[in-house]
Amino acid sequence: MKKFAFVSEAAEREYRDLPATLQDEFGRDLRLIQFDCAPQSVIKHLSETVGSGVIELVINGRQAFRCVYVAKYADMVVVLHTFVKTTNGVDRKAMSVAKNRLAQLQLQLRKLGIHC
Repeated sequence: MKKFAFVSEAAEREYRDLPATLQDEFGRDLRLIQFDCAPQSVIKHLSETVGSGVIELVINGRQAFRCVYVAKYADMVVVLHTFVKTTNGVDRKAMSVAKNRLAQLQLQLRKLGIHC
C-alpha cells in the first residue's frame, strides 16, 4: 500500500473545504490508487501541462471539481491541488498552482535524497 499525503497545508485545506460527498468520492478513488487499483472516476493525465506522472481526477456536474495528484514518487500518493473547475478549457491558474506544488514536492524529495 502506498502512503498518502498532501503536498502542503494549503492543498489539504482546499480538499477539506470541499463538500463531504466530494471528499468521500475523491477519497474513495485516492484509496484505490493507494492499493494500485484504478480509480472509479474519470482521469486525465497532465504530463504535458503540469508534469510527468501527474493525474487529475474528474467529477463533472452542475459544478465540476478536480483533484490533482501524483503517485510516482517515494511510494506515495500526494495530492497537489483540489479545485472547482470554472472554465470549459484548461484552467491555467489551477494548472499553474499544481505545477508549482509539484516543483515544491520534488524539491522536498531531493532534500531527503529521493531521486525524482
